[in-house]
Amino acid sequence: MSDPSTTLGETEPPRQHRTRNRWLAAVAIFLGVFLIAFVITAEYVARHIGPILRSSVVTTLSNRFHSPVELDSLDVTVATGLKVEGHGLRILYLAGPTQPDLKQKQGLPAPPMVSVNHFIFHTSLHSLLHFKADIARVDIDGMDLHIPPHSGAHMPHITAPNSRIKITVAKIFCQNVNLVIENANPAKDPLSFAIQDLKLTDVGAGGPMLYDAFLINPKPVGAIHATGHFGPWHSDDPRSTPVDGHYTFTNADLSTIKGIAGTLSSTGDYAGGLNHITIDGTTTTPNFSLDISDHPVPLETTFHAYVDATNGDTTLAPVNATLLHSHFTAQGTVANIHGKGHDIALTVNMPRGRIEDLLQLAMKSQPPIMRGNVTLNAKVHIPPGNVRVIQKLQLAGTVHIQSVEFTNAQLQDRIDSLSMRAQGHPGDSKAAGSDQKPEVASEMIVDFSLGNALLLVPSLHYEVPGGIAQLHGAYLVNGSAYQFLGHISTTAKASQMVTGWKSALLAPFDPLFSKHGKGLELPVSISGKGNDVKFGLAMHNADEPVQQIANGLRGVHSADPPPHH
Repeated sequence: MSDPSTTLGETEPPRQHRTRNRWLAAVAIFLGVFLIAFVITAEYVARHIGPILRSSVVTTLSNRFHSPVELDSLDVTVATGLKVEGHGLRILYLAGPTQPDLKQKQGLPAPPMVSVNHFIFHTSLHSLLHFKADIARVDIDGMDLHIPPHSGAHMPHITAPNSRIKITVAKIFCQNVNLVIENANPAKDPLSFAIQDLKLTDVGAGGPMLYDAFLINPKPVGAIHATGHFGPWHSDDPRSTPVDGHYTFTNADLSTIKGIAGTLSSTGDYAGGLNHITIDGTTTTPNFSLDISDHPVPLETTFHAYVDATNGDTTLAPVNATLLHSHFTAQGTVANIHGKGHDIALTVNMPRGRIEDLLQLAMKSQPPIMRGNVTLNAKVHIPPGNVRVIQKLQLAGTVHIQSVEFTNAQLQDRIDSLSMRAQGHPGDSKAAGSDQKPEVASEMIVDFSLGNALLLVPSLHYEVPGGIAQLHGAYLVNGSAYQFLGHISTTAKASQMVTGWKSALLAPFDPLFSKHGKGLELPVSISGKGNDVKFGLAMHNADEPVQQIANGLRGVHSADPPPHH
């Protein structure tokens, strides 16, 4: 006879197993129903919430910018939350007297104010069911912004109905942004900025947005990083929308501008409307050079400028600069010329500087041919054109050099000796420039004009103790060749400039060489190349015109090799 307890224990497990299977089946059925419901809900959301959300995006932007908005497509997918992806977003201008309308009259399509190729953001189903979308981040790839010129007329507004879903955005991250500020003057190019990365925060309907932008400047090539505030948006006149910020411009390669070289860095702050931005900044170029000399020198500036986005012009007022040990100021304009580049017109004033600093920058000869204190006043014009700076640089002004000393020892000794003789001390001429006698400090005043790499000097006044030279001539910048003609006059008479029998021999001729109340006056010629200087008498051509001298220089040195650059 079997034990009942044993029989009962053997029949219990199958019963529990069947119960557990029923529960598992129920759970599986529930999960399946849930998944089916989830898929149906997702499909419903995609089909019904998508169009509602698309309409809300269009309405929200239309009310924000008071302009028509177009959106080609908006897709909603359900994964972890809701993923929203859009293509072909455009914010249009209303009809009015704007640059787009001018383009339409010319048969050209009017660009939208804002166009976005692709954008994506995430939100939650819970938020949409409560008819709101709090979006933490929107990512945009490919955006064009066109700011029209100021029309002077009141632009009409549109007001769209309230959107069914209230949309708020915290941050916008943009890549490949092209900002174009249109120009009212057809003779000037629009301003265009290619922005690689742009981050916008505090994206609210009423206040300014914070921005963080990175872009590559096309010429000179360099990286720009800018941060600041933009807005609130002025839909009546977009270019009056306020902007402020701080920028850094690093590792700008000046060699991308023909004729100059160096690595520039700049920092500064700016504020104003897009139609009038005030900029205060500094630049540092430790190795600035011109290709005619290829002698790098440090150049630092502090500037105050105004940028007018209505025509692309910049007003410099002023620039304070230091070149090596020389300080100067510059003020003027940088105008944007349609299809050509920039036209630069400046007034330069150097109240205290060193002539060797300027020569170090501008001439091949090394060391610079002279030293001394310099005062410079000049007009500078650099017209547009894809040629070397020295070929298009135009200068006109006056240079006053004091305490002139020549770095060529033989030349300086000759000047010292001539000064002693001109004063009537021929016995001291041999000792001039030696340790027993200090070098003679001279003075020079030059009126000049520079164009097409040719320096014309209609007047050069050079004075040493006892003597004055009044010269005119020309200097070929590319070849470092020069010729000057004119007259030299001295305090002493001809017989007083020599000793012994030579003095007695010349005494009867003193009245012949004495003119205009001077002890001696002679026509002279000074020519050479670099530090190779030649002195001589100019008996027949001392009054030869400056342009004729220049033509002669060109003819002699036209075969010289071009400067290295």
